[in-house]
Amino acid sequence: MLVDPKGRAIGTAPKLSVHTLDTPLHLGFSCYVFDHDGRVLLTRRAGHKVTWPGTWTNTCCGHPLPGEPAHAAVVRRLSFELGLTVGTPDLILPGFSYRAVMTNGTMERELCPVYRVITAALPEPNPEEVGETRWVAWPEFAEGVASGTQPISPWCREQMPLLTALGADPLAWPRADATGLPPAAR
Repeated sequence: MLVDPKGRAIGTAPKLSVHTLDTPLHLGFSCYVFDHDGRVLLTRRAGHKVTWPGTWTNTCCGHPLPGEPAHAAVVRRLSFELGLTVGTPDLILPGFSYRAVMTNGTMERELCPVYRVITAALPEPNPEEVGETRWVAWPEFAEGVASGTQPISPWCREQMPLLTALGADPLAWPRADATGLPPAAR
């Protein structure tokens, strides 16, 4: 779903046509899945992905379908990528956006609300999407990203200061108000 700078839908385009050297602004999402001990589920992107293949990142990222609310896209992609059945995810960072460029010039440019899910379920990764998973204690992960010892996707790296500012316990982060979402994500 293509969006204008205010987050309003302005059209659609196939995924492969928008991840190029001249990527238009589009709607995405990021999700962090935690277990009840506060460990975050990290995923390594499948090696054949067009953008950031083989890169470690937060649990799940994706794009809502036209007319699909972002929270519903989170539920859909967690099921498809990781075999996780979850309830409604918690909106954490409604207004996050980023731009990142790969070494080959391929660009990501997204309005990308960030969600949290807490679950006791174990992932069953879809190898078409996920190359590897691992659970990491949140303080260890946050410190690794901050110190540069934890290689991570550029969007996750940009999200981390905003997330750590919400508090040391990710299970206690406050839910954000959905009115802060881009209109196309609602």
